[in-house]
Amino acid sequence: MEHATAGSSFAALAYLVAGVCFILALRGLSSPTLSQRGNRFGMIGMTIAVVTTLVTHVPMQAVGLVLTGPSGVVSATGPLFARIDFVTVLEILAAIGIGAVIGITTARRIAMTDMPQLVAAFHSLVGLAAVLVACAAFLNPIAFGIADMVIPMIGQPFAAIHGVSRIEMGLGVAIGAITFSGSVIAFLKLNGNMGGKPIMLPGRHVINLAVLAAILLLIAYFTQDQSAWIFWTITILSFAIGFLLIIPIGGADMPVVVSMLNSYSGWAAAAMGFTLHNSAMIITGALVGSSGAILSYIMCRAMNRSFISVIAGGFGAVADTSGGGDKIDRPWKRGSAEDAAFLMSQAEQVVIVPGYGMAVAQAQHVLREMADKLKEHGVRVKYAIHPVAGRMPGHMNVLLAEANVPYDEVFELEDINSEFAQTDVAFVIGANDVTNPAAKTDKTSPIYGMPVLDVEKAKTVLFIKRSMGGVGYAGVDNDVFYMDNTMMLLADAKKMVEDIVKSLD
Repeated sequence: MEHATAGSSFAALAYLVAGVCFILALRGLSSPTLSQRGNRFGMIGMTIAVVTTLVTHVPMQAVGLVLTGPSGVVSATGPLFARIDFVTVLEILAAIGIGAVIGITTARRIAMTDMPQLVAAFHSLVGLAAVLVACAAFLNPIAFGIADMVIPMIGQPFAAIHGVSRIEMGLGVAIGAITFSGSVIAFLKLNGNMGGKPIMLPGRHVINLAVLAAILLLIAYFTQDQSAWIFWTITILSFAIGFLLIIPIGGADMPVVVSMLNSYSGWAAAAMGFTLHNSAMIITGALVGSSGAILSYIMCRAMNRSFISVIAGGFGAVADTSGGGDKIDRPWKRGSAEDAAFLMSQAEQVVIVPGYGMAVAQAQHVLREMADKLKEHGVRVKYAIHPVAGRMPGHMNVLLAEANVPYDEVFELEDINSEFAQTDVAFVIGANDVTNPAAKTDKTSPIYGMPVLDVEKAKTVLFIKRSMGGVGYAGVDNDVFYMDNTMMLLADAKKMVEDIVKSLD
């Protein structure tokens, strides 16, 4: 008993230390200058949590002493000590090793442009893990310590799952299934397997509300009756509602969806932590869930979206009446790398607006080189970051940090927008929707109401784009292309910037 108490105290203390490390990790990730330290705290905390779980949950085999005499066995004692079940330990270590190899290989091979879909894929795995744990707990609740064996007067004995555990199990499988199917749809949209335009189902809000109400009612009924059909119906409906919530959401709003799915995965992990009686999972899941929800709320405010509509699904989604690429026949001006180099070298201030096109071309390093050249010419250089530039929150910040762009040169939308009117050159590299003034004027546009960077107010706009035929992720054309103060630089972003650097020399 004393040994068990000591083991429990050790686990509680270790999980507390891990939780503190996770909090410090979140604190560090809130600032670019502290992000590396935050990642280290996160790794330390996760290592402590994993090792503690293995040490305190390794299967043990009881070993006793048998006394024999001349005539054979005469007596046997009770268990003297516990022996580690090395076969099970090897299985656990093998599973960890396989997962580590997959994770390391994926992380080394994945390009920064594919990071958003990788994040969505990881969220789906967290959701699926929660579903599998809930299913295992439902099928064998005695092994999880969440049920008592009941022997009725007539009939077969059965495991009666505790009422609180049924609530935890129902919520865990529901949130996990929603996270999984929603993340799969997000992955397909981000990866280009599905179109970025919203997919509208007739009566989708009525259908979503009906399915959500059915899930909640079934979870309530599950607390009174643990029949298998109830549990599996909750699971199937939750998979379905995750699909229904995400398909109406367009590409321009996808970064908010990624952060919300991150929140869902955290709550699913927390719910399963209660089922497994693992305080580390509860702490970690709650931190991920709450931080993801806060990030989603901040981004919704930055994009002028309703937080409730994010949860309901289909926010920012309207019928596509903008005409798509019908405007590309309007007159526009084309420039060269030499033109761009001359205009920027004569400027007092240049504001660089990076977008997903920069990420695709991997142009962040040569872009920083261009900025360094401009500063040698006495030009003041700043970077303007939109909250949803790229495909996930902070995408552009990560790319610029990778290129060692000074943090004090990077500004968020609300801090830089007022400066465009006094800026000589706005240099837009691969950003479309986040600079589209239709968000301010066209009520039929799918991005209407989303705050955008006011690049059109600059004296000159240099806009790097592969061709005039393409449109942004939201599927709408950009009026900035055709303005008198805009010069289009049609080329691969990296090649164009390299040519500008040569011209600056």
